[in-house]
Amino acid sequence: MRAAFTVFPKTVTARAKITGEKIDLHRLWYRRHTTRNNGISYIQQRGCEAIYSDEGKKQVRGLVEFYLGNARIIRDKLTALGMKVYGATNAPYAWAKTPAGQSSWQFFDRLLNDCHVVCTPGSGFGVSGEGYVRFSAFNTRQNVEEAMERVRRVLSKA
Repeated sequence: MRAAFTVFPKTVTARAKITGEKIDLHRLWYRRHTTRNNGISYIQQRGCEAIYSDEGKKQVRGLVEFYLGNARIIRDKLTALGMKVYGATNAPYAWAKTPAGQSSWQFFDRLLNDCHVVCTPGSGFGVSGEGYVRFSAFNTRQNVEEAMERVRRVLSKA
């Protein structure tokens, strides 16, 4: 579950394009936000509060380190296969350049059908994502290692 907040200063205003009327953007934002979202539940609020405790900070740090460890495994294994990999150093995602001549969807299909590994075709992120796939580190260590071994077996034959 996600929780966040937005700070919108009460002093921020704008002018209506047609009438030139001065608009209180804080009030407008507040109405939009409360109409679309009644906020997060009490139990979520307590969970969010807990992450700021000493124990919560320790647990969050542990999770971050765990997923960054998964990201390193993905990056290292793909790089060892000769793939150009971006990210996966301070982020839980590794972006890999697809092999020459393969679109992001073609490479996605190959990984899915031949390796039984799911990633995200880069073209789903817009035209600049074409020619890349994105791997996520959000999984168990065992699953990440198994997925990378499957990719290694298939791509090392190519």
